[in-house]
Amino acid sequence: MDLKATLNTYQKRVESGIDIWVPSGDTQPAQLHAAMRYSVEAGGKRIRPILTLASAELFNTAEDPVPAAVALECIHTYSLIHDDLPSIDNSDLRRGKPTCHKQFDEPTALLAGDALLTLAFQILSEAYRDNPILSSALVLELSNAAGSQRLIGGQMEDILGEHSDYTREQLDYIHLNKTAALITVAMTMGARIGGANQEELGKLAEIGRNVGLTFQILDDILDATSDDNTLGKPTGADSEHQKTTYIKLFGLEDARVHAKSLTGKARELCQQLDCNSAFLSEFIASLEHRIQ
Repeated sequence: MDLKATLNTYQKRVESGIDIWVPSGDTQPAQLHAAMRYSVEAGGKRIRPILTLASAELFNTAEDPVPAAVALECIHTYSLIHDDLPSIDNSDLRRGKPTCHKQFDEPTALLAGDALLTLAFQILSEAYRDNPILSSALVLELSNAAGSQRLIGGQMEDILGEHSDYTREQLDYIHLNKTAALITVAMTMGARIGGANQEELGKLAEIGRNVGLTFQILDDILDATSDDNTLGKPTGADSEHQKTTYIKLFGLEDARVHAKSLTGKARELCQQLDCNSAFLSEFIASLEHRIQ
């Protein structure tokens, strides 16, 4: 298996899906849709939508997972736009480009995020309307992952945790929800589209949780060890806002060890799936190499 070539194929499918499902930048009102397009096309590795495609194709699916992957990327992009706003992280740079509110303005960025959030559920409703049971399940699953007790709740606790000394349990709550929720739902939505049974869904959810925690720990490490140009966004923010991170609690080396352990658990679970999970396992392993 050629990991790079397979990733490139998946990324092209996601980009094509975005072009189909996200309104063009000249759609009225043009400034709003230009901001939506600017943000969703700003780059990134498309990790979450790729996990959706890869999880669906573990099984013999007749349904197209691309619309669900695009819906998830819309949710992820909306969360980044809002995170970058002056009222939250006040970031000027994202993926090496000006953030949405810097490229346009703050009201446009706020509305672009709102519009992408709404669009995600429109996509799921339209794309899978011939399979209403699946459509309803995907809407429920994504809205739960993105809601007040998961993604948004994790973000709230993260804000409240600034200038505070959080415990390991509080930190895990933030990471399992702010970061891992969307990575987990990427895999379970894909698996649901693929027709996975409850046992398989449970294993993929556990893989997602391990990958999500790994991803956040790696983010903490990169924030502490990288620079703005390399990472494409401001670094050192965790220290500046006195946030509790895995590095603050356990030190840099122990954080690396913990990330490696979580990656190993995720790959072990991949091997337990009764299907060809080689790509998924290798892709998960490659995520750890962000810090190497």
